[in-house]
Formats: sequence, C-alpha cells, structure tokens
Amino acid sequence: MKLSKGVDIVNIVIVEDDIFLREELQNILQKEGYSVESISSFDTPLEAIIACKPGLVLLDLNLPNLSGFQICRHLKSKGIGPILVLTARNQIRDELHALELGADDFLTKPCHPKRLLARIKKLQQLYAKMPVLLKSGMFQLDLKTHELYVAEQSLLLSENESTMMKVLMQAAPSIVKKEQLFYELWGSSAYVDQNILQVNMTRLRKTLAKIEMAHHIKTIRGVGYQLAGHDS
Repeated sequence: MKLSKGVDIVNIVIVEDDIFLREELQNILQKEGYSVESISSFDTPLEAIIACKPGLVLLDLNLPNLSGFQICRHLKSKGIGPILVLTARNQIRDELHALELGADDFLTKPCHPKRLLARIKKLQQLYAKMPVLLKSGMFQLDLKTHELYVAEQSLLLSENESTMMKVLMQAAPSIVKKEQLFYELWGSSAYVDQNILQVNMTRLRKTLAKIEMAHHIKTIRGVGYQLAGHDS
C-alpha cells in the first residue's frame, strides 16, 4: 500500500501527553493514510515507543517522567528515527538542543496540518535514501540491508540473524530474554518449537565466527542472551 505520492506507508508513533491534541494528530495522520500509534501512558515511554517499531516519531518535549530531550537522545542511540519534535517550546535554545540530541526536525505548536504533513513526507523521503545504522560499541548494523560492520570488516546477515543482532545491540549491555526474541522473530512463542531459537542463535554465532566475533554473544542460562563486551 502506498501514500498518494508513492511513498511507502510508515508507522508514526505520537508521543504527546495532551489527549485532545494526541487524538487530533492521530486523525490528521490517519486521513493521510499513515499507520498511527499513540503513547498514552508515560510510566515507561521508551519501552512503549520501541515496542511500536516506529517508522517516524512525533515527539513533544514537555512530558511527565522523562522529558522529550531524554527520549530523543535514547531513541537515537538505539538507531530509531526519524524524530520530528512538535512542541509549544519556542526558544531557539530548545530547538538547538533537540537537534544536537539527534532530532531530525523541529516544529512549534500550534502548527498548521499541511506544514506538519509536508515535514513528515520530507523526512520520510530523506530516510528512504539513507542507510539506517544502529550502533553499539564496535558493532554497526544497517537495518535496511542487514549488513553488519565491525571495524574494517563486514558481514551480510540473514533477516533472522539481523533481527536477533538488532535486539541484542539495542539492549546491550542488558540481557535479552528468550520471550522477547521469540516475539521479534515470530510474533509469539505459543506455536513455535522452543529449540528453533537456539538453532537460529547458533547460526548467528557461526556467521559472526567468520570475523572472530561469535564470543560476544553470551548465553544466560534459563534467561536469554547478552551482547557482551560491546564497549571494547
């Protein structure tokens, strides 16, 4: 399915604590054919945003618990973007700070819907031409081509290998539970042979062994896996 100008539909995640504005933005974007999800609870906003697998994040700055600045910095460190800041804060220092943290664009509220849609389409077209690199320590993973870079070396991963590596890199140095990997790979563990995860992890390790990096994936018995030594 395509948007009217031939651009692939993306999943836009709205991060806005004003319920009325949130619903207004959702209606505007859905009428344009975008897939839209909204964050309505701000207890664990980072986890909620990442779980939505955003193609673009529409981010307010004045939020409960974590500020938009903190969220922006964290999402960018995980290779998530583009991020369009939409905020009532109109000071130049706020705009510059957001851009320094990795925001891709900055608009102040109130914003005309046509201006907002134009900026979203511009970012979408720009990102479609760019490699999307996720970085974690010595590893860089191109999320579009599934190429993994380590120093001067590179590997082409399979789709499943790339998915597992992405999850491990995003979580590093934390442990990734088996249940999360099942969800990312197959949507659920309910109808999947439990041994299939181990088989796929073995394949990833064999691929990494080509550049002597297999030892960086640690098995945490009974829990899951960890990308270790990522700061080496």
